[in-house]
Amino acid sequence: QRLQQHLRCQKRKLVVISDPHIKVDSEYPLYSQANANGYFVKDNKGCEYQGLCWPGLSAYLDFTNPAVRDWYASKHALDQYQGSTDILFVWNDMNEPSVFSGPELTIPRDAVHWGSWQHRHLHNLYGFYQHWATAEGLLRRSGGAERPFVLTRSFFAGSQRFGAVWTGDNVADWSYLKISIPMLLCLSITGLSLCGADVGGFIGNPDWELLVRWYQAAAFQPFFRGHSHIRMERREPWLFGDTATALIRNAIHLRYSLLPYWYSLFYIAHTTAQPVIRPLWMEFPGETNTFLIDDTYMLGEALLVHPITDRALADVELLLPGDGEVWYQLSTNQRFPGAYKLRLPVTIETVPVFQRGGTIIPRKICIGRSTEELWTSPYALYVALDTQGSARGQLYVDDGHSFAYRNQQQYCHRSFTYLTGSAR
Repeated sequence: QRLQQHLRCQKRKLVVISDPHIKVDSEYPLYSQANANGYFVKDNKGCEYQGLCWPGLSAYLDFTNPAVRDWYASKHALDQYQGSTDILFVWNDMNEPSVFSGPELTIPRDAVHWGSWQHRHLHNLYGFYQHWATAEGLLRRSGGAERPFVLTRSFFAGSQRFGAVWTGDNVADWSYLKISIPMLLCLSITGLSLCGADVGGFIGNPDWELLVRWYQAAAFQPFFRGHSHIRMERREPWLFGDTATALIRNAIHLRYSLLPYWYSLFYIAHTTAQPVIRPLWMEFPGETNTFLIDDTYMLGEALLVHPITDRALADVELLLPGDGEVWYQLSTNQRFPGAYKLRLPVTIETVPVFQRGGTIIPRKICIGRSTEELWTSPYALYVALDTQGSARGQLYVDDGHSFAYRNQQQYCHRSFTYLTGSAR
């Protein structure tokens, strides 16, 4: 709790890992309670299934059982979760589920779940049910007043109702940076908008250029975090020299300045199911030359992003779609026509991002050390005019943590329109 109090003073929160397996130990109350109630998955002989994972010999909660989910949710109450406070949130990991000693590194296919279902029929749902139970536990903790945050490695259709997802244990390699873009676009169009990939790669040690490019790319992806295996080398940005530190800082600052736009996009996703990041063909369905492009995408309707995913490039080629439209490079305000294949010179500082003509993007002027510090920072509207000299955009704001926007209609949603010579 002392750590959480320190984080609270810094206007930050804590996210802890919670795995679905429980150490087999009769002296451990969580195990003994679940064991006494028969809450674990059974093997094909009807006995408690046990396998090896991080704590050693472990048993696996049967989250397909509603009684198990209810019990598990109850364990997130402040008087049940020892040392927890209301700023502690959860990351469900290893919930495919992972079994180091399993025949396929998971629970055997003939293991038995609630209702006599074999694991072979429910494997893809296992993590979904843990995610659900965890989110329910955090909701109960606040009496339904506060939004939960639960990150999960394993998910299924509908998991977007409970929290964030990421692409799992990737590798510190340029090919993994490159493939993260189509992976996240696929997740987004299936409804899982709050998605991301481990910045820098989970396994392996990125060099300074790869780490910089990964931060620059991930700053324009929904779920944004650095993460690596405990046995990898340390990779705090300042360990890679002054140049890398400054470039990574710039990427993070740009991310924070755009948070009002991101938040407004998530409001749109929540109310209309439109993805936050979108393949080009979603915004330009009549242009067939966008159909096979998966290295460039739209962030909402206003920003086109082309992350650099190859080493030591001197230039990149990208398509600016939209016949009759115009684009403005975000870093220089240089104007380009639509339906145009652009060859853009790049340096290590270049992040190819373009604002679409006819859009207005809300941004924050001052950058704090946490999202809470941004609350009192003033807004700025970035207006990019179309060929008719007009633009439009919107801003959604609420308290960022509670359900007051829904229960008491405490929110602000404003639309902006600019016509040459006037704004409203």
